[in-house]
Amino acid sequence: MSFDIVKETAANPELTKWVNDMKARLDQKMTYGVKKANEVDYMPYSTENGQWKKTDIGWWTNGFWPATMWQMFRMTGKELYRDEAIRTEKMLDAALANFKNLSHDVGFMWLIHSGVRYALEKNADSYDRTLFAAEVLAGRFNPNGFIRAWNGQGREGWAIIDCMMNLPILYWASEVTGDPRYKLIAMKHADTSMQAFVRPDGSCNHIVIFDPMTGEFLDNPGGQGIESGSSWSRGQAWALHGFALSYLHTGKQEYLDTAKRVAHYFISQVSDDWVPKCDFRQPKDPDLRDNAAGNIAASGLLEIARLVPECEGRMYYEAALKILQAQEKTCADWTEATPAVFTKCTSAYHDIPGRHIQMNYGDFYFVEAIGKLLGEKLLAWYPNRED
Repeated sequence: MSFDIVKETAANPELTKWVNDMKARLDQKMTYGVKKANEVDYMPYSTENGQWKKTDIGWWTNGFWPATMWQMFRMTGKELYRDEAIRTEKMLDAALANFKNLSHDVGFMWLIHSGVRYALEKNADSYDRTLFAAEVLAGRFNPNGFIRAWNGQGREGWAIIDCMMNLPILYWASEVTGDPRYKLIAMKHADTSMQAFVRPDGSCNHIVIFDPMTGEFLDNPGGQGIESGSSWSRGQAWALHGFALSYLHTGKQEYLDTAKRVAHYFISQVSDDWVPKCDFRQPKDPDLRDNAAGNIAASGLLEIARLVPECEGRMYYEAALKILQAQEKTCADWTEATPAVFTKCTSAYHDIPGRHIQMNYGDFYFVEAIGKLLGEKLLAWYPNRED
């Protein structure tokens, strides 16, 4: 019998109270966030002086805002959130029109809201947007077994661990079209990632550079972590969550085993105070944290908990709760001083302006995790499945 996170939560009155309090606080905060979003003509991502900060429409995080709106609509039933999701979904058509500039991040940009809308409402435009995005990602596949991450001359062989979270759009495309090509591409990339990104101790490279002609491993630069061989915490979170999703879509046991290995490493590194450092191998000073890494990992740990036997799932469930509660207690801003919630997201270790800022996907994964604890069955990464 698999671990039932909803039943376990409901059996604990104190935890139930906390989860319901989070639902109420999120509703109040996101209502304010929508108000502030409607005052600007761009997609909410980060904040500045209490306002949403301007971003380019092609920025990779832009799907997380409408995705959060669908999560809030499911959580509350309020049309305010559905309306905002649809409004901002249409804004992203400009990014699709400029598809040559898109990267591997199209799953983040479309599956988790356009794919969700199609699952809920069978909207034809949402289907087309999501399938177009899947085609873009499939077109980035190198037959040596990896999906190219970024554009630009000299980056033909670059792949990154973040892509594990974008593979679900390819699994989705195979399911809705009946064409196995998309799923096979996703699995080839996941197989390569198991070998080239995940180390024996469960830590992960952020970037791997392959020879684009032969597939030979060339280098593993530090990327958004401190240096080559370091342990960028958000990369570990992308991996544990992403491999769990690949298992959910394929049933391939090696993917779940890999997700668990990375999860064990993540838990061991965060258990001092349950708020992740930006890089688990960073020096003591400065004390950089990353709420986005914590919430991504917590939602992923809840997913792993649902996929394993009851006796095993409790460990992942309890670790997820500790992360969520520690981050909410120490880093959440529930006031109207800012339209976003989590205040200690860090873009990259060496990005000084990007230290301890607010980022929309740090909030998204917290909303997603609270939804799971409340019994949400629709998973943004597998929107055509509700069980």
